[in-house]
Amino acid sequence: MNSVFLTNPLFERVERARRRKHKIRETHITLAHGSGGRAMHDLVEGIFLEYFKNPMLDRLEDQAVFEVNGAKRMAFTTDSYVVDPIFFPGGDIGKLAVHGTVNDLAMSGARPLYLSAGFILEEGFPIDDLRRITASMQAAAEEASVQIVTGDTKVVQKGGADKIFINTSGIGVVETTANISSSNARPGDKVIVSGTIGDHGTTILIARGELELETDIESDSASLHFLVAEMLDEALSLGTPDAIRALRDPTRGGVATTLNEIAVSSDVYIEIREGLIPVREEVKGACEILGLDPLYVANEGKLIAIVSSEIADKLVERMQKNPNGIGACIIGEVKPQPQGIVSMTTGFGGTRIVDMLAGDQLPRIC
Repeated sequence: MNSVFLTNPLFERVERARRRKHKIRETHITLAHGSGGRAMHDLVEGIFLEYFKNPMLDRLEDQAVFEVNGAKRMAFTTDSYVVDPIFFPGGDIGKLAVHGTVNDLAMSGARPLYLSAGFILEEGFPIDDLRRITASMQAAAEEASVQIVTGDTKVVQKGGADKIFINTSGIGVVETTANISSSNARPGDKVIVSGTIGDHGTTILIARGELELETDIESDSASLHFLVAEMLDEALSLGTPDAIRALRDPTRGGVATTLNEIAVSSDVYIEIREGLIPVREEVKGACEILGLDPLYVANEGKLIAIVSSEIADKLVERMQKNPNGIGACIIGEVKPQPQGIVSMTTGFGGTRIVDMLAGDQLPRIC
């Protein structure tokens, strides 16, 4: 990287902005606060982190990893699902709830074990729909080799909720010795994505009837912990158990926002290449119609891995043998400066900043 690029005033302004303390300027919650982007980060760090501050929460990972009385490391996570519509091609709100919680555990290298399920039901919600959703959750749990062992149910008056909201929490055991964290990316590392991006968000758009399109695209909702287990096994077999630095599932805010989170957490610069990013033609077409960027569209069955360059090619080969990693590929690399910045080399040879999502491209995506 040349010195002119390093002293680019735009990059300097973005870097300074990233280091400012997050503040809540709004007086009321907006949909953008749930987008996974900049507004949500302001909310989390400006409110929740201020009052709940502790060493585990300060890491701002998708799960907490801890030990109990010197025993094995455990991982714990929780998430809530408000997707609209509740049934869509490739899944439903119940399947999504199981997969999403399992994946948050997997991104720490944990083997998921047990889940809880909390339901908030609107008065008048059809019992047949509830049966369909719970059956889907049970099937997803069996496929993921986890059990739903506890839960809760609340019913609110008509209009007090929109059909059904689900909260799932999960606990798992971390059997790897690797320390996987979004703060571990190092210059020279490669950026891997496990397959095509934006499938879930595009499916939801079409299912809402916001696009008059007929496609075969489905949500990519899937449990990724078996893929992660194979990745960890490959790193161990190559004698480099710590070569997998960071794992994240790019849900709300998409790949762009997730990469920004890693860049800020690790104080590194991440450079990706437009021509290497796998995107289905249907997703490209839908995004072009609505003026969206696939990099910011949600995924529910893909992961981003930051890994040592020495194992990147071998790891991609191993991932491609797994049904959830068939489209795995390297899309970029980690560099030292400018810190906290993500950029993309375009197909025309130019470079543009890929910033964190601002606003809310698509509310209630998960």
